[in-house]
Amino acid sequence: MNIDVFNGDADGICALLQLRLAFPKESVLVTGVKRDIGLLSRVCAEAGDQAVVLDISLDKNRVPLCELLNKGVSIFYMDHHYSGEIPVHQGLTPLISTDANVCTSLLMNIYLKQRFAEWAVTGAFGDNLDASAREAAKLLNLTAQELLKLQQLGIAINYNAYGASIDDLYFAPDELYRQLEGFISPFDFIRDKAEICQQLFNGYNEDMSLAAQVDAEYQTDSISVVILPDEKWARRVSGVWGNQLANQYPNRAHAIVSNNQRGGYQISVRAPINNKVGADVLCALFSGGGRKAAAGINHIPYQQLTNFVAAFQSQYQ
Repeated sequence: MNIDVFNGDADGICALLQLRLAFPKESVLVTGVKRDIGLLSRVCAEAGDQAVVLDISLDKNRVPLCELLNKGVSIFYMDHHYSGEIPVHQGLTPLISTDANVCTSLLMNIYLKQRFAEWAVTGAFGDNLDASAREAAKLLNLTAQELLKLQQLGIAINYNAYGASIDDLYFAPDELYRQLEGFISPFDFIRDKAEICQQLFNGYNEDMSLAAQVDAEYQTDSISVVILPDEKWARRVSGVWGNQLANQYPNRAHAIVSNNQRGGYQISVRAPINNKVGADVLCALFSGGGRKAAAGINHIPYQQLTNFVAAFQSQYQ
């Protein structure tokens, strides 16, 4: 049995699209909302099965990873989040880089020798790595309008993954992947699946318009904290709104706070574009995780928000 495990955001989806275009296989899909990163605990596999794991932290999946390896499951693991110590096992093939300017889609692009670079560029734009996306796109000789289309699609796919549950999303990530699957070029998808694209674009624009009406709760020259209302649109927009603010104010770190289903907050953190460090370290203090430039906290009690803001300011002042 083949099992594809991937983050439901643009980076995870676009990385898998590239891999399966290069090496088509029927597989079981295991994915979820952006914050659902403990995906390996949901994998049911036996000796001889093969799993691909894309764009989820090894450190956050260490226990189920070791259990699967010890059962005889072969695992190809590609990621760019904090990994901690990488296990040495004959069944594990790890390709992991925590460089702040790479994402899993770009790692896959290198692995596949740029065979499906348009999808890598789309994934990188979705992961808010605009400079890296444009660098990867140089070999493609795209027009400015074509590059903009890839950027818009990447952002829309990424936006779709944010929410407290699948019910918050326009498309379940595995459903969206199946819609994208098989398209050699993102431009073919945009042309042939115009209704899906339009639904994502319209939803994104409407939600971002609502987010723009929310003032920062706390702001200095170095940090900004925005608390969104307890609404579906707010849960959907949390990550991409943080990305937009980070691009708009590249010297400032941003925290987007929204309500979760556990009676507390979840927080998306973006390090300054001009100083892409520390987001993973900060969020780890509150049992969160991620990467240097962008990280998150799935749950923090309401009363601990002031502690978070103090740590946030200390990290980036």
